[in-house]
Amino acid sequence: MELLKNLPEMDLMRSEKMTFVQLIIPVESAHRAVSYLGELGLLQFRDLNNDKSPFQRTFVNQVKRCAEMSRKLRFLKDQLHKAGLLSSALPAVQSDIDLEALEIQLAEHEHEFIEMNANSEKLQQTYNELLEFKMVLQKARSFLISGKSYETAEGRELEENVYPSDYPETASLMEQATQSGQSNSTGLRFISGIIPKSKALLFERMLFRATRGNLFFNQAPADELIMDHLSSELVEKTVFVVFFSGEQAKTKILKICEAYGANCYPVPEDLTKQAQITQEVLSRLSELETTLDVGIRHRNAALHSIGFQLTIWMNMVKKEKAVFDTLNMLNFDVTKKCLVGEGWCPIFAKPQIQEALQRATFDSSSQIGIIFHVMDTVEPPPTYFRTNKFTNAYQEIVDAYGVAKYQEANPAVYTVITFPFLFAVMFGDWGHGICLLLGALVLIAREGKLSSQKLGSFMEILFGGRYILLMMSLFSIYCGLIYNEFFSVPYHIFGESAYKCRDDSCSDAYTVGLIKSRDAYPFGVDPSWRGSRSELPFLNSLKMKMSILFGVAQMNLGIILSYFNSIFFKNSLDIRYQFVPQVIFLNSLFGYLSLLIIIKWCTGSQADLYHVMIYMFLSPLDDLGENELFWGQRPLQILLLLSALVAVPWMLFPKPFILRKRHAERFQGRAYGILRSSETDIDSEPGSARKHDEEFNFSEVFVHQMIHSIEFVLGSVSNTASYLRLWALSLAHSELSTVFYEKVLLLAWGYENFLIRMVGLAVFAFATAFILLMMETLSAFLHALRLHWVEFQNKFYGGDGYKFQPFSFAAMADDED
Repeated sequence: MELLKNLPEMDLMRSEKMTFVQLIIPVESAHRAVSYLGELGLLQFRDLNNDKSPFQRTFVNQVKRCAEMSRKLRFLKDQLHKAGLLSSALPAVQSDIDLEALEIQLAEHEHEFIEMNANSEKLQQTYNELLEFKMVLQKARSFLISGKSYETAEGRELEENVYPSDYPETASLMEQATQSGQSNSTGLRFISGIIPKSKALLFERMLFRATRGNLFFNQAPADELIMDHLSSELVEKTVFVVFFSGEQAKTKILKICEAYGANCYPVPEDLTKQAQITQEVLSRLSELETTLDVGIRHRNAALHSIGFQLTIWMNMVKKEKAVFDTLNMLNFDVTKKCLVGEGWCPIFAKPQIQEALQRATFDSSSQIGIIFHVMDTVEPPPTYFRTNKFTNAYQEIVDAYGVAKYQEANPAVYTVITFPFLFAVMFGDWGHGICLLLGALVLIAREGKLSSQKLGSFMEILFGGRYILLMMSLFSIYCGLIYNEFFSVPYHIFGESAYKCRDDSCSDAYTVGLIKSRDAYPFGVDPSWRGSRSELPFLNSLKMKMSILFGVAQMNLGIILSYFNSIFFKNSLDIRYQFVPQVIFLNSLFGYLSLLIIIKWCTGSQADLYHVMIYMFLSPLDDLGENELFWGQRPLQILLLLSALVAVPWMLFPKPFILRKRHAERFQGRAYGILRSSETDIDSEPGSARKHDEEFNFSEVFVHQMIHSIEFVLGSVSNTASYLRLWALSLAHSELSTVFYEKVLLLAWGYENFLIRMVGLAVFAFATAFILLMMETLSAFLHALRLHWVEFQNKFYGGDGYKFQPFSFAAMADDED
């Protein structure tokens, strides 16, 4: 025991020792001190203003200013993205800029770009209108020329042949136009404009209904795509000319144009005027193109100069906001000249924190130093493990189940080896393992590049677990060599087989059977078992027994870790009434089964272990007969059975009664103390008997112990059976691989046709990649995860702690609030 106590501590075995500290910081050095602590990232502040809303805190105005600057920076970033430019921080000389100067600078930049955008929008809108006007002029000219000729010819024909001279005054527009021609007093008018192509059909129908058919509607598609000022997208548009008569019809048509978003432009009938206006429009378009081009270049130059500093500014504002948010967690002392803060830090970080605080006092030219001292507290400390890029992924697996209690034994130490090993037991194939290894090596080789990129959700998970994938692939190669499977094909890697045919001419040795001719195969499964009639029974027996051995070993490891937890927390009660009976119960049944398996392997006995274990409970006094593996087996079984039966009440009854006795002795004689002035004094006293009497509830403790005992007894059976998934998944993986190899690849290779062979090879590669390397990998990973979370960790791991989350600039999220 003394030897165990003198062993050096393992860094990852237990969380870092934490201490609760108090800081008394003068106001003039508070900002710099918190900023330096953020760069250090080893102090977790406690919020001393929980009862206050965010708007009641001291530095709320500074937080609002930082939030406003963040908004302006996001605006500038959006402008960069719209312009197709990328922001990048230059490592060149960067002059220090203070927050007030940055605030003024950002306000000027925002105002400048808002004005630029407004002017650009106005110019762009004018340019779009002139472009539309040009289209209308080009298309309307042909409409007007064809309309006049059509009107003259058609009118003459109708006048001569159709309409009598005494036709009533309410004749249709067509008749009025053809009868009167251009000299008619009513006059034939027209409206020209442009409308999005998607609305043209509905627009035409609405005009027809509104005017009851008294119009001519001509349309033609525009030659160019035009920017829509509402959606800011290039859209197809249609030029239209509507011929009508009467002021009322004009009013209706204009209203419909406005409702459908059609832009109307005046087109003179005189061809000379049309040519003059067209020339003027083209000239103004050329000027606007030049102006817009100059404006875009000027805007891009301004954005380019900002882009070099935008990342620096965003990080600066983000840090400043985090500093003020942290300062809002601190309280003023009674003099209102100092800020008081409390928090947790690792003991090893105390010298670094004190050095940072001294540097902050010196840099802020404060006359008063910052007071940093350790305090006592009843709160449980946070849990902090120092991990690296290799161990971090395993720690995340454990933390996903629950964060370890302070100084509790950390399962991640053992998970580094046991997790990839149990995965490999289910995934054992050294061909598939090599494929996983290549993928892991690619991720590790490109680690620097991928860590700086924004990855998708799946790729991010895969990259985060690259070292888990590496270990899983290495263990898969190892287990695959033991199983002697390379894409389900066995190889004579470690020498000749121990078996041979019954005679030299036997061609069906795999079906008739083999005979042993030399010593056992030196490493792993003999390749001659493959294809023999006893292959499946042999592998089933091997993998099933192996799964039980691994399961019992890992569960015993969990119980042993509970012992070390009890030693560390000085809880002798748990050792005597929890650890000891649990070890006795588990090993009296399943430890004994593991012993029988090993003895049977070593002796080559034909004993039926199912029969031995069943009749150990049903008929413990009966003679074992052929199933006896060693001398004294029957009395040993009786002793183990009695030990298992005794272990159950040993776990259940003593601990609650001893706790009640200790509680009564601890507070004996304290129930009648000195008479207090009020009842509240007794209740509020930390060590009062009344408070502790209320906290200790015997029935609750007894029920909890009963649940824990029942859970362990039943869990010993179910957890051992749960480890049989190692056998089931290993067998399934092997059989699936065999099916794809024999029924796809070999079947296709039996044909002489090259195309059939290539198709078979493609199907085999697809099945291997997507089913065996992806689905089977995920399945084995999830089952290994379950074995660690449920079967292993529930033996010793509480997982009811909380993470150490220090104030750290490095740990801040990339996205802004």
